[in-house]
Amino acid sequence: MSPAWNRRHVLSLSDFAPWEYNTVLQTANSFREVLSRRTKKVPTLQGQVVTNLFFEPSTRTRSSFELAAKRLSADTLNFAPGSSSLTKGETILDTAKTYLAMGTDLMVIRHKEAGVPHAIAAEMDRLNSGVGVLNAGDGQHEHPSQALLDLFTICALLDPANPRLELLQGKKIAIVGDILHSRVARSNLWSLTASGAEVHMAAPPTLLPKQFADYVKASDTAGSSEGIDRKLFIHWELEPALQAADFVMTLRLQKERMTSHLLPSLREYYQHFGITRERLQQCQPHVKVMHPGPTNRGVEITSDIMDDPDMSLIAEQVTNGVAVRMALLYLMGGGKA
Repeated sequence: MSPAWNRRHVLSLSDFAPWEYNTVLQTANSFREVLSRRTKKVPTLQGQVVTNLFFEPSTRTRSSFELAAKRLSADTLNFAPGSSSLTKGETILDTAKTYLAMGTDLMVIRHKEAGVPHAIAAEMDRLNSGVGVLNAGDGQHEHPSQALLDLFTICALLDPANPRLELLQGKKIAIVGDILHSRVARSNLWSLTASGAEVHMAAPPTLLPKQFADYVKASDTAGSSEGIDRKLFIHWELEPALQAADFVMTLRLQKERMTSHLLPSLREYYQHFGITRERLQQCQPHVKVMHPGPTNRGVEITSDIMDDPDMSLIAEQVTNGVAVRMALLYLMGGGKA
């Protein structure tokens, strides 16, 4: 038996234990079955309020969390910064406390600056509010729910009836793209290496500093994930990362976060790191391709691969995102695994 779920907040995956990953995977699998029914709602969070505090644009994550909350029968509040009191000088913490006063039970927070969800969670704890905070992406830090839905997508493909962490033992997963600015990559590092998979990261040196590997080593030493043998490899060329890979995860070039000329041109990036059908021939014959979206077609990945149902898992990632976020809200809202 796994221990009882006792996380009030999900801010990072750096201190997730293997049993916690499996709890999320198994709970998400139950909700995936619920979402396949004609009646897709369950009353598990009826009477609770989920507030989406998104301080930066989002399509997939925001819509996914809103739908997940509604499928659990929760009431939802959606915050829009452009029409909020932030434009009048109100602080972010005061905004959060305003929603607390309205009876919010769970807050889902996205912000362009790292640490904002942590600051709000700390304030909720200081007030003994009992409110749970879920990080939906903060700056160049983490995006836990995206990494968990990526993990679920892979494990559910390998064993639809019983997705679990151990299925990735010995698998090779390549992560390619703008790793420097990617919170998705940082969260996926924790989840995928905790499974025993080999994670190979590939990007130009300007988008993948040599010190990136030290991020995992330093955080792991300070964290609570002792005993996990993390297998992380850094490449400044694409071929070594793709060689015999089981899964290839491409990342968007985040031009809006690039403050200097980190790439000569998008064309040159595509020539050296773009994922094409020809390049995927170096991978395992059964290789599957993933992308967290949104995608720059013809830059990070060709359209024919994206639209190939036998090779692409991109649509499954979006679909599974609702089930995984239902699982997180359910567990944080007091549900039993």
